[in-house]
Amino acid sequence: MKKNRLKEALKNGKTVFGPFLKLTDPAVVEIMGFAGFDFVIIDQEHGPISIESAQNMIRAAEAADVTPIIRVPDNDEPLILRALDIGAQGVEIPQINCKDDALKAVKSVKYSPQGARGVCRYVRAANYSSIDKFDYFKSANNETMIIAHIEGVQGINNLDEILSVPGLDIIFIGPYDLSQSLSIPGKVNDPLVVDKMREVISKCKENNVVVGTFADDVETAKLWTSLGAQYISFSVDVGILFEASRNIVNELKSEIFSAHLT
Repeated sequence: MKKNRLKEALKNGKTVFGPFLKLTDPAVVEIMGFAGFDFVIIDQEHGPISIESAQNMIRAAEAADVTPIIRVPDNDEPLILRALDIGAQGVEIPQINCKDDALKAVKSVKYSPQGARGVCRYVRAANYSSIDKFDYFKSANNETMIIAHIEGVQGINNLDEILSVPGLDIIFIGPYDLSQSLSIPGKVNDPLVVDKMREVISKCKENNVVVGTFADDVETAKLWTSLGAQYISFSVDVGILFEASRNIVNELKSEIFSAHLT
């Protein structure tokens, strides 16, 4: 398994950015890579992306030199196994609410002795068995990232126990889900949400664990990075496409309307 440059960048203290992807065309992955994003999150939780589509999207990520991450729909061993076997360099796992959830995630991702991931070297991640099996198992444990989603107050309340589990690379706070758990759905910049984010970042720093979160605009991204988040999932491919298209249309219509007036 090749070196995970994203993992290395985070270890060196760099801040990284990448969008969630819901569109199934591998060209979207290539575009995001050529645009300069550090990673892409192939989203199998919210959207129509199948395992076959995800595999081709990972190929595109490798071609465009951008790190492929898959968000699996559940903390489920077979789902995590399939994502890793097709070559994802990390998995985002939802609903990590307690220590047992975190232990289950690590067990699903890592080979023994760190975990109990299903063993098969005849998969894409192992170059279809062309890599020495012992080298592959070792490198997979070293290079694969676990991104644990804390999606509400329950997870934050249990954060100390979650952080005691070895093997977690990133604690990812979903601000929208967090806002909902605080009974203020959608108010992601509300002081209540920001205060909880500060609490998470502080505890993660004490334990040398990277914090990630979502931002759907540049100002929000600046806010989270200023508070100490390093792993920023910036917007979603469909949102980026919509915003760019709407801005173009508004500008065109404004220019044409102005021209007619003169």
